[in-house]
Amino acid sequence: IAEMLKDFEPNLPAFMKLAYLPAYGMVRLRLTATGERSMVEHALDTQFATLQQIVKDQLVTNEDIPMQEVVGRLLKGKGATMATAESCTGGNIAHLITTVPGASAWFAGSVVSYDNSIKQRVLGVQQSILSTDGAVSEATVTEMARGVLHLMQTDYAVAVSGIMGPDGGTPEKPVGLVWMAAANNSTVKTKLIHLRFDRQRNIDITSVQALNFLRQFIVEHS
Repeated sequence: IAEMLKDFEPNLPAFMKLAYLPAYGMVRLRLTATGERSMVEHALDTQFATLQQIVKDQLVTNEDIPMQEVVGRLLKGKGATMATAESCTGGNIAHLITTVPGASAWFAGSVVSYDNSIKQRVLGVQQSILSTDGAVSEATVTEMARGVLHLMQTDYAVAVSGIMGPDGGTPEKPVGLVWMAAANNSTVKTKLIHLRFDRQRNIDITSVQALNFLRQFIVEHS
């Protein structure tokens, strides 16, 4: 993002500054202007519009709200619902969602399928997939997303399965490897990410990344 803004930032007026505020899976960009409001407000609005245009492909929201609220507004605006199927995050995605007031209007529920038997019995992941591809695989999260979509009867679903650490990794599937899937009734899209932090931070980042992946999926498949 800094590279994208390398020409923008040096050309800001002397009374204006750009701050980068990184957090788990997201970066907030804050423009601050100093001076009389009537003198700086128009300049600030103009620069903010330019900033949004430059980072439009990475832009999640132009408001200071968390990812789960962005997803909620998107779903509510479409009159749509979602569910989650979580393994490695242990229900953290559902927790983030339920911090948003009124989430019951668009969030149906979650299946925390931590054990493979739950993936199989509740979400319908085939034993052959678990045996051949493993619990942390593209095939498994695909079936998890389809399973919870059918179980909850929602418009969209997101599923995650990964290795949060510090143990459990292998040379083929190291700690920090996470598969996620987003689905609707006709399409499933998957994504693989690699994280390098401690267990809690890996869980937090995976949760935000999964919500953003679902957000992108909803926009693409509206």
